[in-house]
Parts: sequence; C-alpha cells; structure tokens
Amino acid sequence: MQALFDVINEICKRIQTVSDWFWEFPTNMDWYSGIPILGNFSLAVILLLGSGIYFTLRLRFIQVRKFAHGLRILKNSEARGTGISPLAAFFLSTAMRVGPGNILGVTGAISVGGPGALFWMWISAFFGMATAYTESTLAQIFKEKKGDEYIGGLAFYGKKLLRGSMVVGVGLSIMYIVYALLCFPAQGFNTVSSVGQIAQIVTGDTIATDSALYWIAFLVLIVLLVIISFGGIKKVTKVTDVVVPIMAVVYVLTVLVLVIVNFDRIPWFFGAVFAGAFKPDAVFGGVFGVALAQGVKRGLMSNEAGQGTITMPAAASDAKHPCDQGCVQAIGVFLDTIVICTLTSFVVIMGRMWLTEGADAWFAMDRLPKFLASAAELTPGTTFNQAVSLLVSVCFGLFAFTCVLGFLSFTEICANRISTNRWFIIFIRVLCLVVISFGILTSIAGLDLGALWNLSDFANILIAYCNIPLLYIGFKYVKRATEHFEQNDKTAFTSEVVGCDVPVWDEKAKQQ
Repeated sequence: MQALFDVINEICKRIQTVSDWFWEFPTNMDWYSGIPILGNFSLAVILLLGSGIYFTLRLRFIQVRKFAHGLRILKNSEARGTGISPLAAFFLSTAMRVGPGNILGVTGAISVGGPGALFWMWISAFFGMATAYTESTLAQIFKEKKGDEYIGGLAFYGKKLLRGSMVVGVGLSIMYIVYALLCFPAQGFNTVSSVGQIAQIVTGDTIATDSALYWIAFLVLIVLLVIISFGGIKKVTKVTDVVVPIMAVVYVLTVLVLVIVNFDRIPWFFGAVFAGAFKPDAVFGGVFGVALAQGVKRGLMSNEAGQGTITMPAAASDAKHPCDQGCVQAIGVFLDTIVICTLTSFVVIMGRMWLTEGADAWFAMDRLPKFLASAAELTPGTTFNQAVSLLVSVCFGLFAFTCVLGFLSFTEICANRISTNRWFIIFIRVLCLVVISFGILTSIAGLDLGALWNLSDFANILIAYCNIPLLYIGFKYVKRATEHFEQNDKTAFTSEVVGCDVPVWDEKAKQQ
C-alpha cells in the first residue's frame, strides 16, 4: 500500500511542476523576470487580475453600483416552479466557494508569500467580483431548461458562443469533470480528517487514523453523498440551504470573537499586510512578485472568479433577469474573500506563530493544525481555546463536505451534456466515488499526501485558461443584458434584446 501511495505522490508532484510552470510563466524566464515591474507579473496574474480590471471598467464598477441590488435580490428571493431561487443558487455556489481553501489556502498563502499576500487577495477579489458578474450573467443568458430545472454554465455558453459546436460543449464538460476529479481526493481527505480532529479535541486523546471511527466516518460520508447528490440540484439545495448559513455564521462569529479579544493587535495586523504587500520580508522570499502571485493564486482557489466553475449554480437560478444573478454571484466573491478569508488571515497573522523561533517547524505542519496553532496563540491557556478549535474543525469539515456535494452535482450535469446514456452516468458516478474514496483512504492510512492539495492548483489554472477567453467572446451579450437591466423599463429580456437566440427567456417572456 505504501508503495502505491509513494507512486501516486510522485505523480502528483510532477503534475505540480507543470502547474507551477503555468502559474509562473513567463516570470520563470530570465529575459522576462528582468523587466522592471512587469517582470513580477505572470501571465496567469495578468489574465485573472487584468480581466477583472477590464470588466470592472467596461461595466462601470458594476460590483459597487449594484451591490445593494444584489442584497435586495437575496432578501426577496423566492422559489418558483422551475429552477431554484436566487438565494438557493447563492448558497449552492457558496457551498463550493467557502471550502477548506478559506483556511488551508489562506494559511498556505501567508506561509509562502507573507502577510502581504492578503492585500493581493483583496485586490483580486474586488476586481474578481466583476468577473463573477460577467460569467454568471453569461450562464443565465444561455441556460437551458431540463424538466423542472434549469441547467447551464461553462460548457453550455462555451458551445453557444462557438457556433453551437458539440465538440466544444463536450470538451468543456470533460474539462470540468477532470477539474472535479483532481479536486475530489483533497476534499475527501479533508472531510474525514476533520472528523478525527473533532474527536481528538472532544476526547483529549490521540485517535489512530486506522481506527473504527475513521472507517465509520468513511462509510457514512459515502452513503450521504450518494443519497444527497444523486437526487438532482433541488435535493442538494435542500441541504446547502441549511448547512451553508450555519457553517458561515458559526465560523465568522468564532473568528470575530478572536479578533475582539485581541483588539490591540489589529493595527499591527494592517501594518504587516500593507508593508508585506510591497516590501515582503526576506523569510518569504523578499520579492514583491511572491506575495502578489500567492494572493492571486489563493484568491482564485478560494472565490473561483474567472474559472467558470461557479457558473452552473448561477445558471440553475430562476432569476427575473440574467443580471440579477450576476449581482448575487458578485456578492459571493465578496463574502468568500473580503469577509471569510480576511477573518482567517486575522488569526494566522495576528497569531504571529511564523515569527517565533519555531517558525521553521510551523511551516512544516499540516495546514489545519497551523491555523489551530495560531488560534491557540490568541487564546493562550484558556478553556475558550478548546471551544475555538472544536468550532473551527467542525466548520472545516462542513466546508469540505459541501464542496464535495457541489462537485458531484455539477459533474453529473456535465456528464449528461456528454451523453445521457444511463450506464455512462453510472460510470461517472462510480468514478467520482472511487476518487473521493482514495482521498479518504490516504487519511485512514495515516499518510500526508500533501501533493493532493497541489492538484487543485493545476485544475484551477487549467480551467481558468479555458473560461476567460470565452468571457471576452461573450462579453458583448453581457453588455447588452446589462444595458437592458439598467434601463429598468419593465420590458422582458428576450432574444431581441440580447441579439441572439435565447429560447428560455423568450418562453419566460410569453408567460409574463
């Protein structure tokens, strides 16, 4: 068994080498890295951050102007006969956005890029809100109706924008399935390992990873995933509508208490962030580009703006206008990065564990224990520390579980785009469960297969490179939809408005 894991770990590391090349190109070339200022910006950073800036300017800071409107949509959201409500779609997308990356990714970014990485996460998130608006509006424009559900997203608008090419639709569907398969092992690992972490906090004893607890957690998780995720989007949203608000509120309140208790450290926190953004400490490489790259990379992993991966829940919403859901999904980026990731950073940075004599050992620890160690430093020698560790571990497990639910649901939608053959769908389901089980088994075997996390880096940039060019191709439709939306003249959104065939919206107009 160990030999098998060693081989897989080696394969994962090789994939990470390719991933790093994609993320760092062309800063990994001397001729480019020597260019003043520009040499700090990789193509990935330029593409992701640059696109967000472009969409922000072209849409006249839509993420600011329509932020309140997005909140009103969430407040007045209601379910109809077809599709799910905008609020349910928001919770479903948040289930995937607010994942372990909000703890692990942020902790990793600060470990590598220093406190300054958070500043660049803020910047990428602000402009990423416009990107999220663009891709979500595009998903709404070209969504399709299937029974009493709406389906759509990257594979659907990709096919439509490239002249109805079936090859493009299938290719993008396969791309998403590959993306999910690369992310499944880490999420499976995180879900079950969090159960062990919770048990250890409650009992105060170290629990062997191959104990009955882990095996029972493994079986329960697989059964729950089968029951919930293979019942369609509406069934999944019944779970995410309940779980997502609870996990988000519990996590935010827990960390807010830590911040309040350590109020005197807040000025130092902001000083470290802004200083580190432009003048990183040598311990983190001492290079401006390191903090920048880590901020953008982890920001993308967390809020997923520009990847196209959140476009499927956006398309599932029965919104009154395509732009309504665009405004809602932009708020999702704000919640994920500006709120939740910032709170995580408060704990990691204000804990200042990376400034102690044991910093090297701290870097080598697993990332969840890193975060818990920082939280412990903020509540030294108090019973409150155990409560914080427990609540954070519970939230971490729920983050991972809801991520898996979302991935499974949308993988099946993409599989149906490829073929509706019953045996093909069953094959995809089984394949997903096998890959998830592999991640869990690494936890049970007591192996730190850290390279599993690295697979997500590769999956993120790969799918972003496929999605962002499509956003530019389809931006003219988003612009027309936005102009109609802002006119607010009570006329229905139809094919005539957008300048292309949108049968779902034509049908809705006839029903009004």
